[in-house]
Amino acid sequence: MDLRDLYQDVIVDHNRSPRNFREIAQADRIAEGVNPLCGDKLRVYLDLEGDRIRDISFEGSGCAISVASASLMTESLKGKTEKEARDFFRKIHGMLTEESPDIEIESLGKLAALSGVKAYPSRVKCATLCWHAVSAALDQSEKAVSTE
Repeated sequence: MDLRDLYQDVIVDHNRSPRNFREIAQADRIAEGVNPLCGDKLRVYLDLEGDRIRDISFEGSGCAISVASASLMTESLKGKTEKEARDFFRKIHGMLTEESPDIEIESLGKLAALSGVKAYPSRVKCATLCWHAVSAALDQSEKAVSTE
């Protein structure tokens, strides 16, 4: 199975059965994100214990890439520190936007499947929306993030 097949399988699976798709009633931090070009809208919820993400979830609607990316993100960030979450954001954003990203894609686990989005530049904003939203939540920003 090559990376393109993996990309397709993972995106389809996480879109059909998104993980952590729910509200956290007593969330410590919440952020909203919107991608006007594609119509993606989501809300990210964080439950923190000190600087560690005890629980993370999302709600909203969007294209398959947006939903799958948010699902993968919540699985990957649960249990991580704020610093680790910010490092993941940097790696994912670099993987999708830089010509020669300075990361080992295989080190990202299932998140490596998102690398396939880079072949579709108009979809990069779909894949990064949730990551910008979680960054805003970590920053305690009350302003909705937008990909435009």
